[in-house]
Formats: sequence, structure tokens, C-alpha cells
Amino acid sequence: MEQSTSRTVKPTLIDLQKALGHVFSNQALFMQALTHRSYAGVHYERLEFLGDSVLNCAVSMLLIERFPDLDEGRLSRIRSHLVKQDCLARIGRELNLDQCMQLGAGEIKSGRTIKDSIIADSVEALFGAILLDADFDRAKSAVFRLLTPVLDSTPEDNLGKDAKTRLQEQLQAQKLKLPIYTVLVEGGTTTSPNFEVQCTVECLGLSALGVGTSRRLAEQEAASFLLDQLSQQSNIKGGV
Repeated sequence: MEQSTSRTVKPTLIDLQKALGHVFSNQALFMQALTHRSYAGVHYERLEFLGDSVLNCAVSMLLIERFPDLDEGRLSRIRSHLVKQDCLARIGRELNLDQCMQLGAGEIKSGRTIKDSIIADSVEALFGAILLDADFDRAKSAVFRLLTPVLDSTPEDNLGKDAKTRLQEQLQAQKLKLPIYTVLVEGGTTTSPNFEVQCTVECLGLSALGVGTSRRLAEQEAASFLLDQLSQQSNIKGGV
């Protein structure tokens, strides 16, 4: 019996619960948070609805504790930065949600990575599932656990600024030309649009591809990936 159990539970699901800091008593809730509507009738959307409220409340508490001297306007901008789709999607990918989620063939037939919107929605659903499986304190703890590293790794001046703004300011500070955004793909369907945008900094010989359900989201993802390249480049130079 023990061997059978070990084969039916993916190691990635165990790792995910460890990363969340919560092992589910009700594994059905856990799996529901990882299930897209294209896969089954019982999916994550109701949990996402709940998790969105949990996330906003918990992040507000985190910021109140972290920044006792900031005014409401600045706190709101930082919160918006932390709960937006691209931030949650990046956290989700670091948790390997794309390896854990259950999606229908229509969402994975292209062979591309899972959409950021789906990853971000599942992250919110996980917070909602933890609330139902345990209590608000446990859900808040999971939010703190995942969002605190983002705060720690982001300079305070950059909090509340989107990736395109941060990339532009970084290049301007070095007196470099601004990036060029080129739409490579503008397709999909009315209900499931798809955009691919390339962000290029010609003077540095760097480029990055972003994908999203709108041109704006694709540009933001491309800019975010290019910022990562700049950071890696800086670290390499610093280590020489």
C-alpha cells in the first residue's frame, strides 16, 4: 500500500505544499486550486475569488508591518505591484505550478508554457484553499512566505513601478537608448487572445520575448525578462 501511495502523489505536489508552508488536510481542495476549468467541472475559480480577498488583506497587513512610515497612497501602489498578474505568475513559476496544474488539451496543445493569467489565478486559488483547509492565519502566513522575498529583492524605489518603467529608468540612468518593442504575434481568439512581443536593447545586444493575452501584458513580460538579463549581466561583471 505504501508503494502505491508514493506512485500516485507527484513529488512536485509535496514540494509545492512545503513551499507554501502548509500540508493540506483536504487534498481535494489542494487539487481544486490547481485545476483549470478546461480540465474539469470542479475547478479553481471559486477558490480564486476567495483567495483574491485573502491576498489583498494579507499583503495590506504585511505592508503595514513592513513600512510603518509610508502613507496610504504609496502603500496602495506597492500593494498593486505585489498582487498584479505578472508578479503572481512569476511566484507561481518559481513554485513549479506549471508542472502541477491540471489543464484541458485546449490550453496545452500549443506546446507553449501555461499562460501567466492561469498561473496567477491558481496562486490566488491556493491562498483561498488554505483558508478553507485551515484558517486565515495560515493563509496569511503563506502569503507572507511567498511575497516577502519579492519585497526583499526589490529596491524600495522600484516598488509600485511596472517592468517597462523600471527598464526605461535603468537605461536612462546609463544614458542608453530606450528599448524597442516589436509585436511578433497578434492572434488567438476573441475569448483567448494571444500576443508575443520582443523587447530589444540594441546597444547592449539584448532581447527578450514576452507572451500575454494583451499587447500590454506581453510587453511587460518581455521587459521583465530583459531586466533579469541586465541583472545577470551586472552580476557577472561584478564578479569579475
